[in-house]
Amino acid sequence: MRRSLPLTRLTLLTTFLLAPAVLSAQPARPYADRVEIRRTAYGVPHIMAEDLGAFGYAMAWVQLEDYGARVAHGLVRARGHLARYYGRDSLERDFGARLTHARAAETWLQLQRETRQVYEGYAQGVNDYIRKNPGDVPAWMPSDFDGVDVAALWMEPAVPEGAQAFTDRARRRRERARQDSLAREGEGSNAWAFAPSRTKSGRAILLRNPHLDWNAGYYEAQVTVPGVMDFYGDFRIGNPAQLIGGFNKDLGWATTNNNTDLEAIYALDVDSTQTDHYLLDGASHPLQRIDVVAEYKNGPGLSSEVCTMWRTHVGPVIERADGKIYVVRWPAEGEFRKVEQFLRLMRARTLDEWKDAMRLRAHTTSNFTYADAKGNIFYVFNATVPQLPHPSGGDSVAIPARTSADMWRDMVPFDSLPQLLNPPGGYLQQSNDPFHYTNLNAIIDSTRFPSNFSRPALGFRSQLGIRLATEIRKMTLEDVVRLKYSNRMFAGERLADDLIAAVRASSPSPAVAAAAEMIAKWDRTTNPDSRGGVLFEAWYNRHLQGGEAMRGLPMAERMRRTFARPWSPAAPNDTPDGLADPARAAADFTWAVDEVTRRFGSADVAWGEVHRVRRGSVDVPVGGCTGALGCFRVLQYSEAPDGKLVARGGDGWVLAVEFTPVPRAYSVLAYGESSRPESPYYDDQAAMFARGEMKRVAFTPQDVEKETIRRYRPGR
Repeated sequence: MRRSLPLTRLTLLTTFLLAPAVLSAQPARPYADRVEIRRTAYGVPHIMAEDLGAFGYAMAWVQLEDYGARVAHGLVRARGHLARYYGRDSLERDFGARLTHARAAETWLQLQRETRQVYEGYAQGVNDYIRKNPGDVPAWMPSDFDGVDVAALWMEPAVPEGAQAFTDRARRRRERARQDSLAREGEGSNAWAFAPSRTKSGRAILLRNPHLDWNAGYYEAQVTVPGVMDFYGDFRIGNPAQLIGGFNKDLGWATTNNNTDLEAIYALDVDSTQTDHYLLDGASHPLQRIDVVAEYKNGPGLSSEVCTMWRTHVGPVIERADGKIYVVRWPAEGEFRKVEQFLRLMRARTLDEWKDAMRLRAHTTSNFTYADAKGNIFYVFNATVPQLPHPSGGDSVAIPARTSADMWRDMVPFDSLPQLLNPPGGYLQQSNDPFHYTNLNAIIDSTRFPSNFSRPALGFRSQLGIRLATEIRKMTLEDVVRLKYSNRMFAGERLADDLIAAVRASSPSPAVAAAAEMIAKWDRTTNPDSRGGVLFEAWYNRHLQGGEAMRGLPMAERMRRTFARPWSPAAPNDTPDGLADPARAAADFTWAVDEVTRRFGSADVAWGEVHRVRRGSVDVPVGGCTGALGCFRVLQYSEAPDGKLVARGGDGWVLAVEFTPVPRAYSVLAYGESSRPESPYYDDQAAMFARGEMKRVAFTPQDVEKETIRRYRPGR
């Protein structure tokens, strides 16, 4: 006889067998039902999402709340549709964007499913926000974006813009790398990491401090997906998780620009017997023709144009002339996994996991400075540097290539890049200078690396950063914050005494002599009430640029003619020093006295009377200067109509975290969480930043709950 299963067991078995089909047939809950946003003081969003798709959705929503149409506009740009709305002038940008978008579509299924979920959620968040808030965006703004649009936005381009545009871009980046760091305004960032041996708590401390224009869109937030990630740091407006730094409970990292030499230009011979063919490896190969069509607004209608680009099987063509086909090869071409890499970094729990994420090599440039709860500090000169079988060609020198062996094929492995783990002295200091002097107790030998790696240099900003990082034997997190806000001007410390001597020896006028004595009493800082810094700044900028005397000279020659002892790797932290031409220095000082008196009414004007933070209703004095002047508190200024110098870039986002069992952190975002002047979060951190203060980070659920001033679901 057949025995029947008890009803309860049969029901359970049937339910178990059918459950997957039943569940898959059920519609997914709306994104808004799967996420809650809590805003704490200063408008910082803390996103609590059930899954990564809901995280992407909420990130889009809060960014649109604070930055409006800028977020959606980026996706229009990623589609290559700008000319549809702005006219023919946008076509050139659209052509390149369409190729990159095609690359994003082609590689979509190669992304991890979690990454696609973040992109899809972000796109849907943009669409829903536009539909619910049509007054926040132009009437023409689409609301049908998808994950591929988001994936394409900050991808590496699939094809360069063309010969001139590409070489100009490469030249600018390499010029920044070559330019003497003493002359840099201070683009880039500062980063510090301190080992437990250097802290009073016995826990590692990390400082993140990028320097970009104040319209760069750094965005402070916390993202929590239970069991997946709990990350606090900076995001970038227009993307869910790219080019970020910050921390989770186990580790954190900061990035600084490294301006690496990644491209190589090769000259291939044309095949004289066939049209649009080239010779390589003893064979003739056809060029691939790529016709890109893009539409542009033409009155009430649309017209289109075609842009023709060409490729070889070894790289895109940037020029054809003189019997040569010029192609460029760079490791990041078409790279599509940047967000995937950052999502892995955000979820890493150990140094090994973090390094595994770094080995993805999707983020092609930046120094990374790392610290963790186990006490490790780590630095890596991260770059997808090609292994060249030839010397570097620099900006525009094309390397003849007749065989594939003449061209690079592989990248320098991640584990062979310059790096330091737990170095002697217990600190890492990175301020955009090359990797060699990140720790003076463990100098990295440049002879270990080929010519396309950076050469040694150490500018005034880095030299001051090292001094600040090593002046206290055991530091607290509060010490790190205080030192970060130091208003010391290192160029003044190094050169003011020599300048005074030069002026005194020049038979100065009474006014110039009095100004020199004022410089003698100056405290060598940019403290808002300090007098002397404005005059020294005017003199130094004039003297370094050299006026007519050095117009057109290479920067290295300007340095040689400026300093008695130019920078030397034999004394990296003590050179350059002295004035090469005291008479010229004195003449430039006389000019500076007249100029400062003309502009500000007095040569001894206080720093803060001239240098201001102005945002919304805030108009306050601020300390800080450019990296060229040797400030670790880097600020760049623009002249306002009333003659004041107003902060426009440099320090803006600053984060300092100590990896105690529950991480403890401070942060400030000088230009606020929102770009909307009507928002309370537009100028509410500006005065705090100017005073040299930071807010306490709410990281734990208890602290976030305690400080929540608004909680909501997107659109509800």
